[in-house]
Amino acid sequence: MGLIIENSRLGAPEQKLYRLVFESEAARTAQPGQFVHIRVTAAAAPLLRRPLSVAAIDAAGGRLAVYYRLKGQGTDLLSQKRPGEKLDFLGPLGRGFTVPAAGELLLIAGGVGVFPLLSLGEEAGRRGIPSVLLWGGENRAFFAAAAAVAEHIPVRRLATADGSFGDRGLVTDLLTSFLAQPRGGGAATAVRRAAACGPYPMLKAVAATARARRLPLEVSLETTMACGIGACLGCASPGRDASGAAVMRRVCLDGPVFPAEEVEWL
Repeated sequence: MGLIIENSRLGAPEQKLYRLVFESEAARTAQPGQFVHIRVTAAAAPLLRRPLSVAAIDAAGGRLAVYYRLKGQGTDLLSQKRPGEKLDFLGPLGRGFTVPAAGELLLIAGGVGVFPLLSLGEEAGRRGIPSVLLWGGENRAFFAAAAAVAEHIPVRRLATADGSFGDRGLVTDLLTSFLAQPRGGGAATAVRRAAACGPYPMLKAVAATARARRLPLEVSLETTMACGIGACLGCASPGRDASGAAVMRRVCLDGPVFPAEEVEWL
């Protein structure tokens, strides 16, 4: 259980973005890239919990923050919860990101896929590891609502498909141009690791670029999760083990973060 401290909308109502902050002992052990599985109502429907990535970790203060977008009945019920109410959740769950010991960390986000990367960038900063965020969004209105959440990452490049804010294009275009620019001996030299989250086609393209550049990449996969603990197998995803053999992995337990080369990109 947790105690809700904040549950507020970000930006204009039509963006449907919310920040939820709650107190819990889970903050003491949470790691970047993990998630919490939230029960949105005591009623029978909707039955399944909602998995939300941990976006900010205040271990000393015992607080966690998650962000979400209204998409249906479950998130609508979640948005109605108020400060002071109890929050029924499981977590922290899953396998998180690797924080590099040196070099520069490249964060690659598509839309609301930025949220799982925020705690990683924050933890890297605490360890003296600089981060660069490449972030593609829908339009200017989206960034007006969401851009402030990444203010602790000092170096950012933003893009929108319609060109209304930042560069015109996709985050994959930002990645290509970024890696082509010499930076401290070459971008691929300065950047030791990369992490990405966003729509599946975006992750597939990012993985192909990283593989060509021999850039170590971890991806956070987004999928429907029923139990959140690996029992129901509803989130099983095809992958490859260290020997290259085909395997099925449970995103909720074996992930949601995977080395990109261990994902079978379909």
